[in-house]
Amino acid sequence: MSRIAVYPGTFDPVTNGHLDLTDRGRTHFDRVIMAILRNEDKQPLFSVEERMDLLREAVTVWSNVEVDSFDGLLVDYARRIGATVILRGIRAASDFEYEMQMAMMNRKLAPELETVFLVPSEAYSYISSRLVREVARLGGSAEGLVPDNVVRALEDRFRG
Repeated sequence: MSRIAVYPGTFDPVTNGHLDLTDRGRTHFDRVIMAILRNEDKQPLFSVEERMDLLREAVTVWSNVEVDSFDGLLVDYARRIGATVILRGIRAASDFEYEMQMAMMNRKLAPELETVFLVPSEAYSYISSRLVREVARLGGSAEGLVPDNVVRALEDRFRG
């Protein structure tokens, strides 16, 4: 039986913090599926298709990491793909309350799914997609914050 973890997020854009969690998560599970939530209410910088392409390029070095997208309830998606774990990251204490609330609701909806929290490496603990977008929008460099392919995509988006 394969141990599948789903790592959901908007990944707009994917950061080195996301990849750090994915890298560590993939050593504990047979497969990690980075799943982009299709949320029409948000106004993302990159389309779902662009984010999937950026993610796929960033994770090509890991044979047990896949990229997908979903809409609707995460627990329904997790069941559909056969996941038994929801992988989430907590950067700071401020993330904990929201993440705990989500984990408890997911447990109520799907008691067979377990949420596993990972803490990013110290080097990435301050990075968020929102901050990366803001830095890039204001003309700053995102180098070291995101993979190289995302640096190029951000430069194209804001300077192109």
